[in-house]
Amino acid sequence: MANMERTEKEWKDDRISIVIPVYNSEKYIEETIQCILAQTCPDWEIIFVDDCSKDRSVQIIESHQARDSRMHLYRNKQNMGPAFTRNQGIAKACGRYLAYMDADDLCDRDKLEKQLRFMKKTGCAFCFTGYEFAGPDGVRNGKVVHVPKKIDYKGALKRTTISTITVMFDRNQIPTDVLTMPLNARGEDTATWWKILRHGYVAYGIDEPLSVYRRYPGSRSSNKLDAAWGTWKMYRECEHLSLIKSSYYFSHYILNAIKRRV
Repeated sequence: MANMERTEKEWKDDRISIVIPVYNSEKYIEETIQCILAQTCPDWEIIFVDDCSKDRSVQIIESHQARDSRMHLYRNKQNMGPAFTRNQGIAKACGRYLAYMDADDLCDRDKLEKQLRFMKKTGCAFCFTGYEFAGPDGVRNGKVVHVPKKIDYKGALKRTTISTITVMFDRNQIPTDVLTMPLNARGEDTATWWKILRHGYVAYGIDEPLSVYRRYPGSRSSNKLDAAWGTWKMYRECEHLSLIKSSYYFSHYILNAIKRRV
């Protein structure tokens, strides 16, 4: 896929580019599309990047694309995984503001409007929100993840509170190479937030559950021990922290994880 990275002058000032990687998502993609169509903020585009789906995901997207010019579909030539796929979407996006969703995510109808208004008012480069968990049926279960007003690099190492479905970036402030997700990290999303914050940016939180995060039995996100081991490996392999520093941040990570569950 050719590199279509744009310069700042080509970006649409108030447009929000929503990058959605797609892989065998026919069961949920329609609901996700309808969620975006219902947004109170109309100046958006969706950049779908299909990672070689074997179901009807592409056909469902194409049916909407034919009716709405704000939807764009690109396809990987071979299955490359979520980080590579999302990076292809970033390269295709033309909005000044960049947001992420997965092909099964949901959000409140004013989510984009509230984040855009917040970012323009504060001038921040990196914004994220609270969210609520749901089961496979998308029904909220009342378990809300609250977020702090702001978090820097060291704070983010202590708590994995930033969810991919809640972030929004100002591309006039954060260069594309900083936004690009690493391909060799287990938690490519968390590794990306750390990379951005390590460059001196601060993430500002809106403590409202504006997005809905589906969880499935047996999924990677539902396996706490696997998640903890993955976080430890990122301290050592992505951030290259010493054993002492890794132990310090990991102990805070565990304590914060416990606090969220009591």
